[in-house]
Amino acid sequence: MAGDAKKLQPIIIKRVKKGGHAAHGGAWKIAYADFVTAMMAFFLLMWLLGSTTEGDRKGIQDYFANPVKISMLGGSGSGDSSSVVQGGGEDLSRQGGQVKRGETEQKRSSYTLAKLESLKAEQAQAEQARLKLLRDKVEEVLIASPRLTEFKSQIKLDLTRDGLRIQITDAQNRPMFTSGSATVQPYLRELLRTLGEVLGEVPNRLTLEGHTDAAPFTGGAAGYSNWELSADRANASRRELIAGGLDDGRILRVQGLAASQPFVKDDPLAPTNRRISIVVMNREAEDRFFRGAEREEPPIDVDNAQRPPEAGALIDRLPPPPPPSSPPAAGR
Repeated sequence: MAGDAKKLQPIIIKRVKKGGHAAHGGAWKIAYADFVTAMMAFFLLMWLLGSTTEGDRKGIQDYFANPVKISMLGGSGSGDSSSVVQGGGEDLSRQGGQVKRGETEQKRSSYTLAKLESLKAEQAQAEQARLKLLRDKVEEVLIASPRLTEFKSQIKLDLTRDGLRIQITDAQNRPMFTSGSATVQPYLRELLRTLGEVLGEVPNRLTLEGHTDAAPFTGGAAGYSNWELSADRANASRRELIAGGLDDGRILRVQGLAASQPFVKDDPLAPTNRRISIVVMNREAEDRFFRGAEREEPPIDVDNAQRPPEAGALIDRLPPPPPPSSPPAAGR
Protein backbone atom coordinates (compact mmCIF):
# COMPACT_ATOMS: atom_id res chain seq x y z
CA MET A 1 0.00 0.00 0.00
CA ALA A 2 2.70 2.23 1.00
CA GLY A 3 4.54 1.33 -2.17
CA ASP A 4 1.59 2.37 -4.33
CA ALA A 5 1.38 5.79 -2.66
CA LYS A 6 5.05 6.30 -3.33
CA LYS A 7 4.56 5.50 -6.95
CA LEU A 8 1.71 8.02 -7.32
CA GLN A 9 3.79 10.97 -6.00
CA PRO A 10 3.71 13.86 -8.63
CA ILE A 11 6.86 14.83 -10.47
CA ILE A 12 7.59 18.60 -10.45
CA ILE A 13 9.76 20.01 -13.31
CA LYS A 14 11.26 23.49 -12.76
CA ARG A 15 12.31 25.45 -15.91
CA VAL A 16 14.45 28.53 -15.37
CA LYS A 17 14.41 31.20 -18.17
CA LYS A 18 17.74 32.93 -18.55
CA GLY A 19 17.89 36.58 -19.77
CA GLY A 20 19.66 37.14 -23.14
CA HIS A 21 22.77 39.25 -23.50
CA ALA A 22 22.32 42.84 -24.89
CA ALA A 23 24.84 42.24 -27.65
CA HIS A 24 22.65 39.56 -29.10
CA GLY A 25 19.62 41.98 -29.60
CA GLY A 26 18.26 43.58 -32.87
CA ALA A 27 18.84 47.30 -32.04
CA TRP A 28 22.07 47.41 -34.04
CA LYS A 29 20.15 46.55 -37.19
CA ILE A 30 18.07 49.71 -36.85
CA ALA A 31 21.19 51.86 -36.40
CA TYR A 32 22.85 50.25 -39.38
CA ALA A 33 19.77 50.81 -41.52
CA ASP A 34 19.77 54.49 -40.57
CA PHE A 35 23.45 54.77 -41.52
CA VAL A 36 22.92 53.12 -44.91
CA THR A 37 19.95 55.37 -45.57
CA ALA A 38 21.97 58.48 -44.76
CA MET A 39 24.83 57.37 -47.03
CA MET A 40 22.41 56.65 -49.86
CA ALA A 41 20.86 60.09 -49.44
CA PHE A 42 24.34 61.68 -49.45
CA PHE A 43 25.44 59.93 -52.65
CA LEU A 44 22.08 60.71 -54.26
CA LEU A 45 22.60 64.38 -53.42
CA MET A 46 26.09 64.29 -54.94
CA TRP A 47 24.73 62.72 -58.11
CA LEU A 48 21.97 65.29 -58.40
CA LEU A 49 24.40 68.16 -57.96
CA GLY A 50 26.66 66.76 -60.66
CA SER A 51 24.00 65.93 -63.23
CA THR A 52 21.50 68.81 -62.97
CA THR A 53 21.81 72.13 -64.78
CA GLU A 54 22.19 75.54 -63.20
CA GLY A 55 18.55 76.32 -63.95
CA ASP A 56 17.38 73.14 -62.25
CA ARG A 57 19.49 73.85 -59.17
CA LYS A 58 18.12 77.38 -59.05
CA GLY A 59 14.60 76.01 -59.24
CA ILE A 60 15.24 73.57 -56.41
CA GLN A 61 16.75 76.35 -54.32
CA ASP A 62 13.77 78.61 -54.97
CA TYR A 63 11.40 75.79 -54.13
CA PHE A 64 12.88 75.19 -50.69
CA ALA A 65 13.16 78.92 -50.10
CA ASN A 66 9.47 79.57 -50.84
CA PRO A 67 7.60 76.39 -51.89
CA VAL A 68 4.18 78.07 -51.86
CA LYS A 69 5.25 80.68 -54.43
CA ILE A 70 6.80 78.07 -56.71
CA SER A 71 3.75 75.84 -56.55
CA MET A 72 1.45 78.75 -57.37
CA LEU A 73 3.52 80.33 -60.16
CA GLY A 74 5.30 77.31 -61.56
CA GLY A 75 8.60 77.53 -63.37
CA SER A 76 11.05 75.75 -65.58
CA GLY A 77 12.77 72.61 -64.34
CA SER A 78 14.20 69.37 -65.56
CA GLY A 79 10.76 68.08 -66.53
CA ASP A 80 10.26 70.69 -69.26
CA SER A 81 13.87 70.82 -70.42
CA SER A 82 15.08 69.60 -73.79
CA SER A 83 16.87 66.60 -72.29
CA VAL A 84 16.56 63.25 -73.99
CA VAL A 85 15.50 61.63 -70.73
CA GLN A 86 12.94 63.77 -68.92
CA GLY A 87 14.29 64.64 -65.50
CA GLY A 88 17.68 63.17 -66.36
CA GLY A 89 19.70 66.37 -66.24
CA GLU A 90 21.65 68.05 -69.02
CA ASP A 91 21.81 66.51 -72.46
CA LEU A 92 25.46 65.75 -73.14
CA SER A 93 24.89 65.98 -76.92
CA ARG A 94 24.11 69.68 -76.63
CA GLN A 95 26.92 72.17 -77.06
CA GLY A 96 27.54 74.37 -74.05
CA GLY A 97 30.19 76.53 -72.53
CA GLN A 98 31.71 79.26 -74.72
CA VAL A 99 29.75 78.31 -77.84
CA LYS A 100 26.44 78.68 -76.07
CA ARG A 101 27.55 81.97 -74.51
CA GLY A 102 28.56 83.31 -77.93
CA GLU A 103 25.19 82.39 -79.39
CA THR A 104 23.47 84.13 -76.50
CA GLU A 105 25.52 87.29 -77.00
CA GLN A 106 24.79 87.22 -80.73
CA LYS A 107 21.07 86.88 -80.12
CA ARG A 108 21.19 89.68 -77.58
CA SER A 109 23.09 91.92 -80.01
CA SER A 110 20.64 91.15 -82.81
CA TYR A 111 17.74 91.95 -80.51
CA THR A 112 19.34 95.26 -79.51
CA LEU A 113 19.95 96.23 -83.14
CA ALA A 114 16.38 95.32 -84.03
CA LYS A 115 15.09 97.47 -81.18
CA LEU A 116 17.28 100.39 -82.27
CA GLU A 117 16.10 100.09 -85.87
CA SER A 118 12.49 99.93 -84.71
CA LEU A 119 12.98 102.98 -82.51
CA LYS A 120 14.69 104.84 -85.34
CA ALA A 121 11.83 104.03 -87.71
CA GLU A 122 9.28 105.25 -85.15
CA GLN A 123 11.20 108.50 -84.70
CA ALA A 124 11.39 108.98 -88.47
CA GLN A 125 7.64 108.47 -88.79
CA ALA A 126 6.96 110.93 -85.97
CA GLU A 127 9.27 113.51 -87.55
CA GLN A 128 7.63 113.00 -90.93
CA ALA A 129 4.27 113.66 -89.32
CA ARG A 130 5.61 116.88 -87.73
CA LEU A 131 6.93 118.07 -91.08
CA LYS A 132 3.55 117.42 -92.66
CA LEU A 133 1.93 119.51 -89.95
CA LEU A 134 4.48 122.26 -90.65
CA ARG A 135 3.66 122.12 -94.36
CA ASP A 136 -0.05 122.42 -93.60
CA LYS A 137 0.61 125.35 -91.28
CA VAL A 138 2.61 127.20 -93.95
CA GLU A 139 -0.25 126.68 -96.39
CA GLU A 140 -2.73 127.98 -93.80
CA VAL A 141 -0.62 131.08 -93.19
CA LEU A 142 -0.46 131.80 -96.90
CA ILE A 143 -4.22 131.42 -97.25
CA ALA A 144 -4.94 133.53 -94.17
CA SER A 145 -2.96 136.52 -95.51
CA PRO A 146 -4.83 138.27 -98.36
CA ARG A 147 -1.62 139.81 -99.64
CA LEU A 148 0.32 136.53 -99.68
CA THR A 149 -2.50 134.49 -101.18
CA GLU A 150 -1.93 135.97 -104.63
CA PHE A 151 1.67 134.70 -104.54
CA LYS A 152 0.66 131.18 -103.57
CA SER A 153 1.31 129.90 -107.09
CA GLN A 154 4.97 130.86 -106.74
CA ILE A 155 5.48 128.76 -103.61
CA LYS A 156 6.17 125.02 -103.96
CA LEU A 157 5.95 122.78 -100.88
CA ASP A 158 7.04 119.15 -100.97
CA LEU A 159 8.50 116.51 -98.65
CA THR A 160 11.84 115.14 -99.78
CA ARG A 161 14.42 112.74 -98.41
CA ASP A 162 16.06 115.62 -96.54
CA GLY A 163 12.87 117.12 -95.09
CA LEU A 164 10.34 119.82 -96.00
CA ARG A 165 11.42 121.86 -99.04
CA ILE A 166 9.95 125.33 -99.59
CA GLN A 167 10.73 126.82 -103.01
CA ILE A 168 9.87 130.41 -103.93
CA THR A 169 10.08 130.95 -107.68
CA ASP A 170 9.99 133.90 -110.01
CA ALA A 171 6.96 134.58 -112.19
CA GLN A 172 6.96 136.12 -115.64
CA ASN A 173 5.84 139.55 -114.45
CA ARG A 174 6.59 139.18 -110.73
CA PRO A 175 10.32 138.82 -110.00
CA MET A 176 11.57 138.25 -106.45
CA PHE A 177 14.64 140.46 -106.84
CA THR A 178 15.58 143.46 -108.88
CA SER A 179 16.97 142.27 -112.18
CA GLY A 180 20.68 141.52 -111.97
CA SER A 181 20.92 142.24 -108.22
CA ALA A 182 20.15 140.80 -104.78
CA THR A 183 17.71 143.60 -103.82
CA VAL A 184 14.61 141.95 -102.33
CA GLN A 185 11.19 142.97 -103.66
CA PRO A 186 8.64 144.08 -101.00
CA TYR A 187 6.33 141.08 -101.44
CA LEU A 188 9.23 138.65 -101.05
CA ARG A 189 10.38 140.48 -97.94
CA GLU A 190 6.91 140.07 -96.38
CA LEU A 191 6.76 136.41 -97.40
CA LEU A 192 10.22 135.55 -96.03
CA ARG A 193 9.59 137.28 -92.73
CA THR A 194 6.29 135.42 -92.35
CA LEU A 195 8.11 132.15 -93.05
CA GLY A 196 10.80 133.12 -90.53
CA GLU A 197 8.14 133.50 -87.86
CA VAL A 198 6.59 130.10 -88.65
CA LEU A 199 9.90 128.24 -88.99
CA GLY A 200 11.14 129.76 -85.76
CA GLU A 201 8.64 127.61 -83.86
CA VAL A 202 10.24 124.28 -84.87
CA PRO A 203 13.70 123.05 -83.73
CA ASN A 204 14.82 121.72 -87.13
CA ARG A 205 17.93 123.06 -88.88
CA LEU A 206 17.71 124.72 -92.31
CA THR A 207 19.67 125.14 -95.52
CA LEU A 208 19.22 127.86 -98.16
CA GLU A 209 20.05 127.71 -101.84
CA GLY A 210 19.91 130.38 -104.49
CA HIS A 211 19.27 129.51 -108.15
CA THR A 212 19.31 131.51 -111.38
CA ASP A 213 18.37 130.78 -114.95
CA ALA A 214 20.92 130.03 -117.66
CA ALA A 215 21.00 133.57 -119.07
CA PRO A 216 24.58 134.86 -118.77
CA PHE A 217 25.02 137.70 -116.32
CA THR A 218 26.01 140.98 -117.95
CA GLY A 219 27.19 144.06 -116.13
CA GLY A 220 28.61 144.60 -112.69
CA ALA A 221 32.13 144.08 -111.51
CA ALA A 222 34.54 142.09 -113.59
CA GLY A 223 34.16 138.35 -112.94
CA TYR A 224 30.75 138.70 -111.25
CA SER A 225 28.55 135.88 -112.58
CA ASN A 226 25.40 133.92 -111.81
CA TRP A 227 27.35 132.06 -109.13
CA GLU A 228 27.94 135.21 -107.10
CA LEU A 229 24.42 136.49 -107.87
CA SER A 230 22.72 133.29 -106.65
CA ALA A 231 24.83 133.27 -103.47
CA ASP A 232 24.04 136.95 -102.77
CA ARG A 233 20.32 136.32 -103.21
CA ALA A 234 20.45 133.33 -100.85
CA ASN A 235 22.15 135.47 -98.22
CA ALA A 236 19.62 138.28 -98.69
CA SER A 237 16.84 135.72 -98.10
CA ARG A 238 18.64 134.51 -94.97
CA ARG A 239 18.66 138.03 -93.55
CA GLU A 240 14.91 138.39 -94.11
CA LEU A 241 14.19 135.07 -92.40
CA ILE A 242 16.21 136.16 -89.38
CA ALA A 243 14.37 139.48 -89.32
CA GLY A 244 11.12 137.48 -89.14
CA GLY A 245 12.21 135.59 -86.01
CA LEU A 246 14.35 132.66 -87.19
CA ASP A 247 17.44 131.92 -85.09
CA ASP A 248 20.58 132.45 -87.17
CA GLY A 249 22.27 129.49 -85.43
CA ARG A 250 19.76 127.06 -86.95
CA ILE A 251 20.92 127.75 -90.50
CA LEU A 252 23.57 125.20 -91.45
CA ARG A 253 24.35 126.18 -95.02
CA VAL A 254 23.77 129.04 -97.48
CA GLN A 255 24.98 128.49 -101.03
CA GLY A 256 24.50 129.69 -104.56
CA LEU A 257 24.11 127.12 -107.32
CA ALA A 258 23.64 129.44 -110.33
CA ALA A 259 21.92 127.51 -113.14
CA SER A 260 23.37 124.09 -112.27
CA GLN A 261 20.02 122.68 -111.02
CA PRO A 262 17.19 124.09 -113.15
CA PHE A 263 13.62 123.68 -111.97
CA VAL A 264 12.46 123.27 -115.58
CA LYS A 265 15.10 121.12 -117.19
CA ASP A 266 13.68 121.45 -120.71
CA ASP A 267 13.74 125.26 -120.58
CA PRO A 268 16.88 126.60 -118.87
CA LEU A 269 15.67 130.21 -119.39
CA ALA A 270 12.28 129.68 -117.71
CA PRO A 271 11.47 132.24 -114.95
CA THR A 272 10.77 129.46 -112.42
CA ASN A 273 14.43 128.46 -112.59
CA ARG A 274 15.16 131.67 -110.69
CA ARG A 275 14.22 130.61 -107.17
CA ILE A 276 15.12 130.41 -103.50
CA SER A 277 15.03 126.92 -101.95
CA ILE A 278 14.62 126.48 -98.18
CA VAL A 279 14.93 122.96 -96.74
CA VAL A 280 13.71 122.24 -93.20
CA MET A 281 15.99 119.29 -92.48
CA ASN A 282 14.95 116.11 -90.74
CA ARG A 283 17.19 114.31 -88.24
CA GLU A 284 18.64 111.93 -90.81
CA ALA A 285 19.66 114.82 -93.10
CA GLU A 286 21.26 116.64 -90.15
CA ASP A 287 23.25 113.51 -89.23
CA ARG A 288 24.46 113.16 -92.82
CA PHE A 289 25.48 116.81 -92.85
CA PHE A 290 27.53 116.57 -89.65
CA ARG A 291 29.09 113.25 -90.63
CA GLY A 292 30.20 114.82 -93.90
CA ALA A 293 31.69 117.76 -92.02
CA GLU A 294 33.67 115.38 -89.77
CA ARG A 295 35.10 113.54 -92.78
CA GLU A 296 36.45 116.73 -94.37
CA GLU A 297 40.22 117.05 -94.20
CA PRO A 298 41.68 120.08 -92.39
CA PRO A 299 42.61 123.02 -94.62
CA ILE A 300 46.19 123.49 -95.73
CA ASP A 301 47.98 126.79 -95.23
CA VAL A 302 49.21 127.35 -98.78
CA ASP A 303 51.23 130.44 -97.92
CA ASN A 304 53.23 128.72 -95.17
CA ALA A 305 53.35 125.29 -96.73
CA GLN A 306 56.71 123.87 -97.66
CA ARG A 307 57.24 124.35 -101.37
CA PRO A 308 59.55 122.30 -103.57
CA PRO A 309 62.86 123.99 -104.37
CA GLU A 310 63.16 125.78 -107.67
CA ALA A 311 65.31 124.51 -110.49
CA GLY A 312 68.12 126.97 -109.72
CA ALA A 313 68.28 125.85 -106.13
CA LEU A 314 68.49 122.24 -107.23
CA ILE A 315 71.44 123.06 -109.48
CA ASP A 316 73.20 124.83 -106.61
CA ARG A 317 72.78 121.71 -104.45
CA LEU A 318 74.51 119.44 -107.00
CA PRO A 319 78.00 118.31 -105.99
CA PRO A 320 80.89 119.92 -107.96
CA PRO A 321 82.15 117.94 -110.93
CA PRO A 322 85.34 115.93 -110.44
CA PRO A 323 88.61 117.59 -111.64
CA PRO A 324 89.71 116.61 -115.16
CA SER A 325 92.28 113.87 -115.34
CA SER A 326 95.86 114.90 -116.37
CA PRO A 327 96.84 114.05 -119.97
CA PRO A 328 99.02 110.99 -120.39
CA ALA A 329 102.80 111.55 -120.55
CA ALA A 330 104.45 111.58 -123.97
CA GLY A 331 105.90 108.37 -125.14
CA ARG A 332 103.45 106.26 -123.18
